[in-house]
Amino acid sequence: MLSVSDFDFVLPEDLIAQQPATERVASRLLEVKPVAALRDWRFSDLPQLLQPGDVVVLNDSAVLKARLRARKESGGAVEILIERVIDERRALALVGTKRKLLPGQQLQVLGRSHLAPSADIVGAAAGGNDRLSSATVCGREDAFTLLEFDHPIAMLMEQAGTVPLPPYIRPDPSRNDEDRYRTVYQRTPGSVAAPTAGLHFDNHLLECLEAGGVRIARLTLHVGAGTFLPVRHEDPSCHTMHPEFFELGEDCAAEIARARANGGRVVAVGTTSLRTLESCADPERRGLVRSARGETRLFVRPGYGFRVCDALLTNFHLPRSTLLMLVSAFAGYSTIRDAYAHAVHHRYRFYSYGDACFLHGNTSQQ
Repeated sequence: MLSVSDFDFVLPEDLIAQQPATERVASRLLEVKPVAALRDWRFSDLPQLLQPGDVVVLNDSAVLKARLRARKESGGAVEILIERVIDERRALALVGTKRKLLPGQQLQVLGRSHLAPSADIVGAAAGGNDRLSSATVCGREDAFTLLEFDHPIAMLMEQAGTVPLPPYIRPDPSRNDEDRYRTVYQRTPGSVAAPTAGLHFDNHLLECLEAGGVRIARLTLHVGAGTFLPVRHEDPSCHTMHPEFFELGEDCAAEIARARANGGRVVAVGTTSLRTLESCADPERRGLVRSARGETRLFVRPGYGFRVCDALLTNFHLPRSTLLMLVSAFAGYSTIRDAYAHAVHHRYRFYSYGDACFLHGNTSQQ
């Protein structure tokens, strides 16, 4: 049985991409096929890896401006990352502070000094004080803090929030993260991290795929802050995935049924799309899905039997992460080890703003 340390690897720090490619489709693309040679492509070559009748499944979730600045009553700086909005004024959040927060404790949410506060927010910046709202600590749920704000959360995020980049990407005011850390096809707000495999697509490439007979289907999975949390147990089976909301509609289910009927493949764009598809797998008809909405905690690791996805487009993932376990389950553990060694040797760019790989499913494990 594989342990978390089996998913470790050495990655030079300079291969962690700090900037996106000049153009979305200019990223590199590594084709990974079990028991076959690795092939190096550009993302713009993707149409050559697909066939008429294939269906490409996109996650249309849009990234929220979920990172807020705040301070404690003592004056200490605090960062709030909204994980899930419960109702208009309550949310679960990751709160960055050195000391444990206690129920009843107050946090002062700060505005962005270069923006004029909305007239709808009472008590906004005055006399150099850029406090927009207060948040009261109500309790904890696993790694998250339950906060109650005294103004609508959606308003605060729009007024004072920023796109929540992963911690391994250094701040850079010259980088247009509000554009490049979002997909061109996003439409359903709710994620606190981008479904990063989709960052490589531009509208022209999507049009080229459809012109070549490739179908496009869409679903929604709102990526939660749990995507940033490490696996703390050496035994992966002890790890608990945080719930994430998904919705797969009748249109998406019909596109997958059409692809199957015509001999096409189901190609998931990103691990979020794959987890949603597998969560909605039809238990009676292999390869098909049923429309559904709800929450998923699906943890895919070696030994999982895939029922829907034939190929996966995804970025290169962190060592010891649940996402690295997922791709190892999909393409094969040894295959992924070889692919990542190739990527490091040939200086592929890693993580959210990095390059991508096209994984063919390991049918012997499905």
